[in-house]
Amino acid sequence: MKKYSRENIQTVLKMAWPSVLESFFVALVGMVDSLMVSRVGAHAVAAVGLTTQPKFIGLAVFIAVNVSVSALVARRKGQENQKGANEVLCAACFFVLIMSVIVSLACVIFADPIIRMCGSEEASHTEAVQYFRIIMGFIIFTVISLTVNAAQRGAGNTKIAMKTNVAANVVNVIFNYLLIEGHFGFPALGVSGAAIATVIGSMVGCIMSIVAAWKNDFISFPYMWREKIRPTLEVGKSMVKLGASVLAEQLLVRVGFLSVAVMAAKMGTAAFAAHQVGMNVMSLSFSFGDGMQVAAVALIGQSLGAKNVDMAKTYGSICQNIGRMIAAVLAVVYLTCGGYLYNLFFSEPEIIAMGVEIMRVIVVVVLLQIAQVIYMGCLRGAGDVIYTTIASTVSVTIVRPIASYLLCYTAGLGIIGIWFGVCADQLVRFILTSLRFRSGKWTKIKI
Repeated sequence: MKKYSRENIQTVLKMAWPSVLESFFVALVGMVDSLMVSRVGAHAVAAVGLTTQPKFIGLAVFIAVNVSVSALVARRKGQENQKGANEVLCAACFFVLIMSVIVSLACVIFADPIIRMCGSEEASHTEAVQYFRIIMGFIIFTVISLTVNAAQRGAGNTKIAMKTNVAANVVNVIFNYLLIEGHFGFPALGVSGAAIATVIGSMVGCIMSIVAAWKNDFISFPYMWREKIRPTLEVGKSMVKLGASVLAEQLLVRVGFLSVAVMAAKMGTAAFAAHQVGMNVMSLSFSFGDGMQVAAVALIGQSLGAKNVDMAKTYGSICQNIGRMIAAVLAVVYLTCGGYLYNLFFSEPEIIAMGVEIMRVIVVVVLLQIAQVIYMGCLRGAGDVIYTTIASTVSVTIVRPIASYLLCYTAGLGIIGIWFGVCADQLVRFILTSLRFRSGKWTKIKI
């Protein structure tokens, strides 16, 4: 990192630390959430885990919109085009409001067959359906907050998103304590209590996001009102151009994730509970890469908007180097503390033994994961979303399920075979994204 100026490094760190802290805190709360639910039993951990992939399939269209929003707002910020940036947010808000109602209705009505398709067993099915209906029924609060925060991140206001998400997750943990086991006179609702706590936290985050955007900043609802900004076809086309590829990527990726999750679920409640905690650990390491990715999207988008290609490459390389150092530290922590972590969640020796084996694989996964996530952010910030779609489709939708199936069933490795499949997926994504970044072709994309 010595070849980069101190000013460049400080710019990246200033942009990245709120996003890293935000993503880490969200992932940490996810682990605490699972820890609290585990007090009900392994079946409760499995129930919550069963909802993860169908939830993200439901969120796929919103994630696609938000990637478009961040990239477009970052480019408009680099062009010093405040009106254009706010036009993007206006169109995005209009779209997500309509889609959130459609997605919520579909998920609530078809919750039972959706969860059954995910491989649920009788021990966890009813709780999983209840959890899924509650969180998806009130998904509007989550998606509005995500969209507004995506615009703020694109404009470089990463602290706003951090504050809203941290506050929302603190509220989530508080109500988890009150509602899962029942404290201070609140009813003990178990898994349903965890879902209600998530919704209450989302409502708080949504309100804070809207309030933050009500100030006279680069992203501003009052500015939209004064300038009479309305959703336009031109902005919609720009969003579709970026978002269509990301949506295809999200859907195909989630099919890959879901197929592997079903394999794990079919191995029984104990194996799936161990698998789910491993996925929570992966989310924790992903959070660091995701935080650096947010900085990469904003800084690369702004640099290319200002037609400074060299600076875009510099920021991408700095983000990657910081990510490598974080990954090395996490790998050491996971290697030495994996067994202790599973002891926090479970008392069953069988589950803990599986968990220790899973953690050994995650040590390798984290080194590849953080690097490829940051490379993905660099490419998305430049608008190179078609390539990221291809890379994700090949690795997650094809490599991960096939490798997991062959190693789990054909080779007879069981749950650990699924994790070797996860490792293969991360390796392929790392190779594809690193080659693309080094080629420099992403700097020539126009959005």
